[in-house]
Amino acid sequence: MQNSSLLEIDNLKKFYPITAGIFHRQVGEIKAVDGVSFSVHNGETLGLVGESGCGKSTLGRVIVKLEAPTAGSIHFQSRDITFIDRQEQRKIRRDIQIIFQDPQSSLDPRMTVGDSLEEALLLVDRTTEAQKQERIRELLGLVGLASEYADRYPHEFSGGEKQRIGIARALAVNPKLVVADEPVSALDVSIQAQIINLLMDLKERFGVAYIVIAHDLSVIKHISDRVAVMYLGKIMEIAPKQDLFAGPLHPYTQALLSAIYDARLHSDRQPILLSGDVPSASRIPPGCRFHTRCFRVMPICPKVVPVFAEIAPGHFTACHLYPACTPPAETSPTP
Repeated sequence: MQNSSLLEIDNLKKFYPITAGIFHRQVGEIKAVDGVSFSVHNGETLGLVGESGCGKSTLGRVIVKLEAPTAGSIHFQSRDITFIDRQEQRKIRRDIQIIFQDPQSSLDPRMTVGDSLEEALLLVDRTTEAQKQERIRELLGLVGLASEYADRYPHEFSGGEKQRIGIARALAVNPKLVVADEPVSALDVSIQAQIINLLMDLKERFGVAYIVIAHDLSVIKHISDRVAVMYLGKIMEIAPKQDLFAGPLHPYTQALLSAIYDARLHSDRQPILLSGDVPSASRIPPGCRFHTRCFRVMPICPKVVPVFAEIAPGHFTACHLYPACTPPAETSPTP
């Protein structure tokens, strides 16, 4: 993996207005993504994990330009792509692609697999029909499907085969970055490992970078180089995979990881049960947004928003348990 930065996200926000009355007056907003910053390097896999409703999928859709951000910036290969027109979006999709959670809904039932792949190839300049057909056969082979499958329709395939077709579509234009939004959550457990291994093999073969969005920590642990933990629209912690799983810093990350500890190997560790539900993204708690459920909450937590700071090399978090995360003006002298 190279260390050069491929994608830079800075203070990215995506808010949805809440309206009421016959004049649709805005009375509030849903803060789905609220000030997210991170980078992705060439050839790297960044895992993005968190509970349902934390904003992971919205963040992915904003990155691939399926939705426009409210504020912040997105730089891809040092180019600002935050707010670009439709023509520029078409060009950028040669380099940034997405794999959707539900393979059934991402394929047009009226089109053969070959037609779906050929549609993806319209983003690149392949002038002859022979070149297109050769590329379609190559793509099907890459994902473990026979070339004759090109003449079949989506309903003739299993869920795992449909997801392989979705992966082939994403790779058709040789992208540099692929956002995989819950790529195995709709599949049988027996098929999930096959798809994860396929994604890893393709990464090694083509050097593509991934942002893998998932709620299953075992999937994230298997496929990722670094892991970002998201809660209620914000990144709570980000670190190399080994560091995060071996020594999570944020109480939210600790709670998530406690649920996957193998009791046979960690008999001294008990699952951490969080109280209550994730608050609404339209009513963000003050201070640290996790304080309403945190088992290590302190008096400062509801009052002051923690700074996202580097606690160890490459290991960042936002929690008042660590002095670097508390703004200097809020730090009182020790008596």
